[in-house]
Amino acid sequence: MNHVTTSQFEEQIEYILDAPKQSGTVKMIVARPATNERKILDSCLLSAKSGTDGDHWARGCWKSLPDGSPHPDVQISVMNYRVLQVIEQDEERRALAGDNLCVDFDLSEENLQPGERLRIGAATVEVTSIPHNGCKKFAERFGSEALAYINSEEGKKLHLRGIYVRVVEDGLVRKHDTIEKW
Repeated sequence: MNHVTTSQFEEQIEYILDAPKQSGTVKMIVARPATNERKILDSCLLSAKSGTDGDHWARGCWKSLPDGSPHPDVQISVMNYRVLQVIEQDEERRALAGDNLCVDFDLSEENLQPGERLRIGAATVEVTSIPHNGCKKFAERFGSEALAYINSEEGKKLHLRGIYVRVVEDGLVRKHDTIEKW
């Protein structure tokens, strides 16, 4: 399998940076029913109680509160779809990134700060301060150069791996819905 190289990533950075800054589009919705499982959805309910409907977050995740319940600040992961287009040509394999919402929208720290709210379909979410970094699984799926680039200082400022949001107003989200600053 051919993975993206650092130079290929650098050649496409302007394309990524040209993502909409005020109002964009939901390109893919992914639930993770269990570890290493992905289900691409046409729509889903985002809720403060369950996160992405059908996702394993509500049953426990990598970050928990002292009482053992899942941490709300890592409730939903969001990734810029343009980054996925650069690192993976096969649309089905893009879901392996594991992000619940893949959007054509600028997620950089310059454009979005923790505490800012976004309207996604009928739901309202709030950007959290928890960093979303690439891991060993990301490197296995998309290559070590992709991982190194998204985890670089520039990659982190641009939030190339994505961001975490928490639900503040439950609502239905569909593929092709609008994501906008609220």
